[in-house]
Amino acid sequence: MVVDMDTSETAVELTEAENELYDRQIRLWGLESQKRLRTAKILIAGLCGLGAEITKNIILSGVNSVKLLDDKDVTEEDFCSQFLVPRESLNTNRAEASLTRARALNPMVDISADREPLKEKTSEFFGQFDVVVVNGATNEELLRIDTICRDLGVKFIATDVWGTFGFYFASLQKHSYVEDVIKHKVVANSEKKKKYETVSIPTQRDVDYPGYSAWLDFDVTEPSYLRKLKRNGPGVLLLSVLQKFRTTHKRDPSYKTREADLELLRGIRDELLPNSILGNEALGLIFAQISPAVAVVGGVVAQEVIKVVTKLEAPHRNLFVFDPETCAGYVEAIGAK
Repeated sequence: MVVDMDTSETAVELTEAENELYDRQIRLWGLESQKRLRTAKILIAGLCGLGAEITKNIILSGVNSVKLLDDKDVTEEDFCSQFLVPRESLNTNRAEASLTRARALNPMVDISADREPLKEKTSEFFGQFDVVVVNGATNEELLRIDTICRDLGVKFIATDVWGTFGFYFASLQKHSYVEDVIKHKVVANSEKKKKYETVSIPTQRDVDYPGYSAWLDFDVTEPSYLRKLKRNGPGVLLLSVLQKFRTTHKRDPSYKTREADLELLRGIRDELLPNSILGNEALGLIFAQISPAVAVVGGVVAQEVIKVVTKLEAPHRNLFVFDPETCAGYVEAIGAK
């Protein structure tokens, strides 16, 4: 399909200061993409280490505004990877404590904090944003927010990191983007040999992304999927166990109660996934949020948000998993046709 996308988002003009500040990334993804970023309004819910990493990358990209939402206070555990909160902010609200350093990253982005609980937010609140990114929530809450966002046409990403394991799920509804299709064009046709040159043709694609319910309905014990585990590893199984732990115990595994929580995790694994390949070693890698894993997963999530806003290249479809045992990420198409 020849590119014929809505240009209303790019009607905004960048100031001279913005052109100078964003010069390098304009050279990377183009002026029109930077204009789209300039109008984007992003919500980041959950200002743990992962939330801080996503926040940093999104702010530096040059969006219009970022809302930081978190009703929790800063704890000692946050200092493992949450670099936006200073040490003296212990026991204060995480979103508000992150504001000063976040604003210093890019004064041209409007950054604000909200300390109300996520569960109290309604469709009127989520409708203010172009992309909603949520981490640290239960499956029930993620499904509620995704349902609201799909009704409003707002893009939704669920993500999390436990220790050195992380994931994200992209619920983008019907998403349009442009990619360059490489073709070979005949430039000379002599009697002996044809000569070609490579041309790049911008082409619009339209792809449907299932909702978060597709992940909740996914059967990780299905025989056809279990055959894939030998190639990709047990990351998806580990995600199922961790989310079940959060739903059951209303918290995440804690390093303070490591041995007791490992026993609980093994029990959940054996209940959900009897005789699975998910070993005890993997369960020991999921305490706190470790900086390298946060950097990888947060970088990927921010990259996907930028893809969504700029409409350049295809966002991953639709579940990304970072495996701590292989230190590699992979993508699974869950519920996608």
